[in-house]
Amino acid sequence: MDKRNPDIKIMIATHKAYQMPDDELYLPLHVGAEGKKDEQGNVLDLGYQKDNIGDHISDKNSRFCELTGLYWAWKNLDYDYLGLVHYRRYFSVRKKGKNLFQNILTYQEAKVLLRKHDIIVPKKRKYYIESLYSHYSHTHYAEHLDETRKIIYEKYPNYIETFDKVIQQRYGYMFNMMIMRKDLMDSYCQWLFDILFELESRMEVDGLSAFQERFCGRVAEIIFNVWLAYQLESGKVKKDDVLEIPFIHMEKIRWGRKILLFLRAKFVHKKYDRSF
Repeated sequence: MDKRNPDIKIMIATHKAYQMPDDELYLPLHVGAEGKKDEQGNVLDLGYQKDNIGDHISDKNSRFCELTGLYWAWKNLDYDYLGLVHYRRYFSVRKKGKNLFQNILTYQEAKVLLRKHDIIVPKKRKYYIESLYSHYSHTHYAEHLDETRKIIYEKYPNYIETFDKVIQQRYGYMFNMMIMRKDLMDSYCQWLFDILFELESRMEVDGLSAFQERFCGRVAEIIFNVWLAYQLESGKVKKDDVLEIPFIHMEKIRWGRKILLFLRAKFVHKKYDRSF
């Protein structure tokens, strides 16, 4: 690998046509492409790379969300570094203009950062009055995390102490966004999908809304923190190898509605039923 000019590719997970950055760093990826049809009944073609080519789990998108794109990249691409972002959410290191697309992380910026760091993550999301576990249990279903703990105990018992500690944190690296050196991404994906495939096989989905059915993708947001914390604790990754950088939303967040639904979930036990 040429550390000064590494091969880096970041997947942009999307399920619809959307404005995309033209930087060579990015590959727009139609996630959940398997079986999708347009209004005329033809195979849906957004003009992007699809996640149902080669080794894939595209048909699991309703539960795995953007992770079908991560799986596809892991199994089918060969780069020095791989990453994942979303069509509505990107890494950004500095504001260059009023147009949000001008502020997205570029290849030139990324390669400089990756000369000194092996993992890039978004700034921590802080919950303040909630732990990762309590927030998930209020807004989704605690059984998903409880069963995940059982699976980790069975398959990766060395991680269980880290799991128990992380889920009580009031902060975490969320959104399934990351950029990692390929060997680290290999390690993470092997661990992650082994757990999630088992979780999927154990959980009942009858009666779940389409929104709540996305539990594999949401559990992954939390256990990424478990995997990373364990790498740091075990010395497999050094603290200086990990870099937090800001991220930007490409669309306005409806904070009023978000806060209202969170309070309803926390105090009235009404689960989330849609995105914000």
